[in-house]
Amino acid sequence: MTAFLDLAEVDPLDYFARLVAEDESLPLLEAAAAIAQDDDPRLDVQQLLADVDALALKLRQRLPADAAASQRLRLLNHFFFQEQGFAGNVNDYYAAANSYLHAVLQSRRGIPISLSLLYTELALQLGLRARGISFPGHFLVCLQLPAGEVVMDVFHGRSLSRDALEELLHPLRERAGVSDPADLPLELFLQPCSPRQWLARMLRNLKEIHRRCGDWMRLLQVQHRLLILLPGDAEELLDRAHTLERLMQWPEAVADYEQVLRLGPSAEMAQQAEERLARLRQSPDGRLLH
Repeated sequence: MTAFLDLAEVDPLDYFARLVAEDESLPLLEAAAAIAQDDDPRLDVQQLLADVDALALKLRQRLPADAAASQRLRLLNHFFFQEQGFAGNVNDYYAAANSYLHAVLQSRRGIPISLSLLYTELALQLGLRARGISFPGHFLVCLQLPAGEVVMDVFHGRSLSRDALEELLHPLRERAGVSDPADLPLELFLQPCSPRQWLARMLRNLKEIHRRCGDWMRLLQVQHRLLILLPGDAEELLDRAHTLERLMQWPEAVADYEQVLRLGPSAEMAQQAEERLARLRQSPDGRLLH
């Protein structure tokens, strides 16, 4: 939580930058909720945190202090999926609101990564050992119980067996030309997702949604957040430069391309940046020549 800070007086990007400044103290739920301030700068993030805490308190009040982990998990699943009605938004999967936690909390509909974040927060407050898993194509949650691990697909409200997880990996192995699963083992994709990685995946989802819709200004806002979160990421910087060009923000685009080159990127990225810079500089008014 951010103490002694009047959020009404703080720029949303500055607020986000303060939240994600240090890995050790990064408040994942608060930072993820703050992403929606791109859509509503005066969104009350603290109210969302209070609403999640209220759900967690309702859960804890139903359990004896000595309840086993399996009992806690059963209660969490019943509460989250049946009682509260959280589920995947299969009818409007690519709506930006599915990535805004306050909207997910209101509608009880979301995408795997946003639903997993709320589920994990409740699990942790219930005393369960839970972590996010940035699984290819579908974010998951892993819970460590005394008897072993349970992997939850929160979007569909179900646990996944090892065979089901192997099946989810099959398309990826096919694309990679891997015939022996041992060459691309399941365990490689079940590693814990750090808060910074979790936020980056949320923002990249939003980035693609805005790109698909051609909403360049909202795309740029997300890219600003990504580069606050991942400073020095040459690929994200190059991508933002392209967006700045579309928005005819020529000096800012030039600055990003120059920074890409200073970062020592791959040969392919360096060539892209050099070519775009040359075109921008050849034009008298800073516009691209086609």
